[in-house]
Amino acid sequence: MEEALRQAKVPLDNIDAFAFTQSPGLIGALLVGTEFAKSLALACDKPLIAVHHMQAHVLANLIQKTANKNMIPAFPFLCLTVSGGHTQIVLCEDYLKMKVIGQTLDDAAGEAFDKSAKILGLPYPGGPLIDKYAKDGNPDKYKFPEPKIDELDFSFSGLKTAILYFVRDGKAKNEKFVEENLPDICASIQSRIVSILLNKLKLAANAMGIKNICIAGGVSANIGLRKAFEKMGIEESWKIFIPPFEYCTDNAAMIAITGYYKYLAGIFEDLSVVPSARAIF
Repeated sequence: MEEALRQAKVPLDNIDAFAFTQSPGLIGALLVGTEFAKSLALACDKPLIAVHHMQAHVLANLIQKTANKNMIPAFPFLCLTVSGGHTQIVLCEDYLKMKVIGQTLDDAAGEAFDKSAKILGLPYPGGPLIDKYAKDGNPDKYKFPEPKIDELDFSFSGLKTAILYFVRDGKAKNEKFVEENLPDICASIQSRIVSILLNKLKLAANAMGIKNICIAGGVSANIGLRKAFEKMGIEESWKIFIPPFEYCTDNAAMIAITGYYKYLAGIFEDLSVVPSARAIF
């Protein structure tokens, strides 16, 4: 906190409110952040603002690094939020009015990347490594199934199982199957995960009649997803928005901007507020 204040050249007395991540997440980390923020709010006699982690990922698209208003989406917009723990399509009608219209029924997209990487023998976190190796691979070399899930929801557990059997069968024929074909395998896995995400997003955009489309969350830093999203944006005549890399993974700025809009709306908490590992968005 001291380093942040130093870099911002803002004294603690000038802070108007304290925002913190209330949910969801690892309860130990949430407890530390919650109690620290409560202590600051009490000591400085300033408002306390609780932030939902996934709402903050969505609003990361509204962080302005320039004065160009065209760099941020206009309401209403759809946001595909993809991270290690969540995969959702969110309808955003206002800064604080959001509705989840599609979500994963089991594993999140980030989990699908990391678990696939583990099957391939890659270290954790494996998602960025799959993205790295995929750059040199052929995404059409191997075909993995796309789950047939109704409406706008997702499922990745079946894909993970298919990848597990694929690697098992390949190594039964050749012990060095993964090692000798790693770029092509990674590119094929990434291509299928990305197509699952974007096909549902396209379905949602058409159903809602919305052309302002965003992505957010840690997986939105994936190069393969970003390029495919940009390509689909051109094909579908969407106006697309992607946060800079530093605002895709978990960061303080997205919590701050959510706190800013809740501050303007006068939405504060008292000192009885507690964190939750699995609060509903």
